[in-house]
Amino acid sequence: MVTNSARETERFAKEYAKTLRPGDVVLLHGEMGAGKTVFVKGLAKGLGIAEQVTSPTYAYMNDYGGKLYHFDCYRLSCGAQAEALGLCDYFYAGGICVIEWSENIADVLPQTCREVRIEKRGENSREIICR
Repeated sequence: MVTNSARETERFAKEYAKTLRPGDVVLLHGEMGAGKTVFVKGLAKGLGIAEQVTSPTYAYMNDYGGKLYHFDCYRLSCGAQAEALGLCDYFYAGGICVIEWSENIADVLPQTCREVRIEKRGENSREIICR
């Protein structure tokens, strides 16, 4: 799927949210500025979350009412750090986990994860690949 604006990316994610079930873990891939947080904003809307979604860069994880857990693992170097922070507990808490920079904690991720890759194709254009 190719989107041509942040609004389209958000709208696509809102629809994608309908495919998710409690307990799903989504690995969100994309370079800085690719639109990962925009995608999560759309997911939140699709899950009926009215709260404002922000990047969890400095908090590691934002909890949106136990429905959605948005992780940013950019500053972690291994799964042991995620475990020490208690982040891994959320994988089994019944909400949907969306993890940015998941490669940094690959050794502690659940066996079954969904993946979304967002690739810049131009100033506002993004290709979104879901697996």
